[in-house]
Amino acid sequence: MRPLRILIDGATYHVTSEINRGSHDLQEPRFKQAFLDFVKKTKKKFSFELWNFCVLDNHIHFLMKPGPGESLSKIMQYLKSRFARWWNKMHNITGSLWGRRFFSRIIKDEADFARVSEYIDENPVKAGLAKKPEQWRFGGLFHRLRRILGLIDPIPDPATLFTPSPSSPPL
Repeated sequence: MRPLRILIDGATYHVTSEINRGSHDLQEPRFKQAFLDFVKKTKKKFSFELWNFCVLDNHIHFLMKPGPGESLSKIMQYLKSRFARWWNKMHNITGSLWGRRFFSRIIKDEADFARVSEYIDENPVKAGLAKKPEQWRFGGLFHRLRRILGLIDPIPDPATLFTPSPSSPPL
């Protein structure tokens, strides 16, 4: 039996999800851009803040906070299933695009937030896809530095990032 996912209303999360079998299905830039377009659509349907992200050839990273009453699981299920359906239609195939269920971890404090954000930024460099994090156009740092709107949200006061509502039970 798989462990229950820890979901708390008001929490900030590091979320990752891998393509099935570690395949590099997102290798082409047009597929990374299509995924980001689906993120924009998902932001119109669900309330959540996205402070950093990275789309790589075989996995994705988000640093995000679902809005009040929103479920991280429902947000990710919607995004991943919609993109997978599009992917399968584009390639005239059936089956699962995504591997295991997504991984999520609650961000504990401001230092943890900074570490995770830097880790996300450095992913394309470590993968040999960019020389510098700010060059990776499928990452949050690229968007933030160029003030590209639509995906990245402004980072609020740190005091509001790590204070899950004490009266809210885990989702």
